Amino acid sequence: MTRSYMPGFGNDFETETLPGSLPQGRNSPQRPAYGLYAEQLSGSPFTAPRGTNERSWLYRIRPSVKHHRRFRAIEMPFWKTAPHSGDHALALGQYRWDPLPMPVEPTDFVAGMRTMTTAGDALGQAGMAAHVYAANVSMTDDHFFNADGEMLVVPQEGRVRFVTEMGVIELAPGEIAVLPRGLTFKVELIDTPARGYVCENYGAKFTLPDRGPIGANCLANPRDFKTPVAWFEEKESPCRLIVKWCGAFHATELDHSPLDVVAWHGNYAPYKYDLATYSPVGAILFDHPDPSIFTVLTAPSGEEGTANIDFVIFPPRWLVAEDTFRPPWYHRNVMSEFMGLIRGQYDAKEKGFVPGGVSLHNMMLAHGPDAFGFDKASRAELKPVKLDHTMAFMFETRFPQMPTRFAAESEALQDDYIDCWTALKKRFNGTMEGDWSD
Repeated sequence: MTRSYMPGFGNDFETETLPGSLPQGRNSPQRPAYGLYAEQLSGSPFTAPRGTNERSWLYRIRPSVKHHRRFRAIEMPFWKTAPHSGDHALALGQYRWDPLPMPVEPTDFVAGMRTMTTAGDALGQAGMAAHVYAANVSMTDDHFFNADGEMLVVPQEGRVRFVTEMGVIELAPGEIAVLPRGLTFKVELIDTPARGYVCENYGAKFTLPDRGPIGANCLANPRDFKTPVAWFEEKESPCRLIVKWCGAFHATELDHSPLDVVAWHGNYAPYKYDLATYSPVGAILFDHPDPSIFTVLTAPSGEEGTANIDFVIFPPRWLVAEDTFRPPWYHRNVMSEFMGLIRGQYDAKEKGFVPGGVSLHNMMLAHGPDAFGFDKASRAELKPVKLDHTMAFMFETRFPQMPTRFAAESEALQDDYIDCWTALKKRFNGTMEGDWSD
């Protein structure tokens, strides 16, 4: 990973593994060097405005049409696609899950995908799905691409290596990667087992949010996003390519590796980002800012200011505001929030929400600190405090997130989550001071 990448803003990169394999200037690709084939991978309509037009030219040993032989349908019963609802009896509510158990049988990244929620409509290219993956073996001869959407990967335990047709990305907990729609890759486990979260984005691509009055600095800086250098595999042995297309899965057998891109240039590429490089901003006198101030990436919808998806993190930071309740306050929201915890504790839920866990607070359902968190924050001395050794995140969408049958019937579902607010007592007593006795 050697180059900076600005998601969604039309950067153009070039990289080659063999000298001269990438045509330059008027060097026509009619007969590319090394006997390579020229192929374009487009991530936007041809006529999209220049700032959002995304495509890359790949110079590969074989064109992708050689990868797409006769397909056959295969089953991935735990990977669901929106719209998907009504196949379980779980009632409306706020929900939380313990970490999903690691698999016992050999399970790779694709087979280990478990869909927790779906939202919107993949065929209408709007909405998302939230998944948890748990794997204990690498993908050796299997490869995959997703035609339904791009995939934002958030490891929680174990390092993974994404070997893509445009280069190799190694990813550790605390980092994220975005794999564009249509990109072929396989996943190798550096550490076993491995577990993490995936946001499958059906809509417009993730991009950096506008900073508005914040100005030119802070939040996620473009220089910290990294793209891979070209890498290829010349393997002449049986392989399999799995494709997710309109919610169904298909496979085709190959006699060679599809990861054979020798050189590429363009602006449609996978990238990674280290969440430790995010520079948070917040209140420095009073008032608690909205959680949107922690947005790393956003996938816009057709309505300005209303995201198809926001990827929000809650990183280590200083809390310095005076006379202000510092954890997230109680609220109801038009957005639906899928939260995960990578490490440490989440300040509003210090008990029960553990690394690898999941919570779901759907649109207009009230949520906020548990009774313990509220009492602790209400009585805390208001002085500068460093919130450290933590990293939580949120996949937030304008659409309701529908739990899957797997999520509804999982043994990891916490039946007593709703009880975390039971101890919140009435403190109104008709006086200005209220009743703050135990």
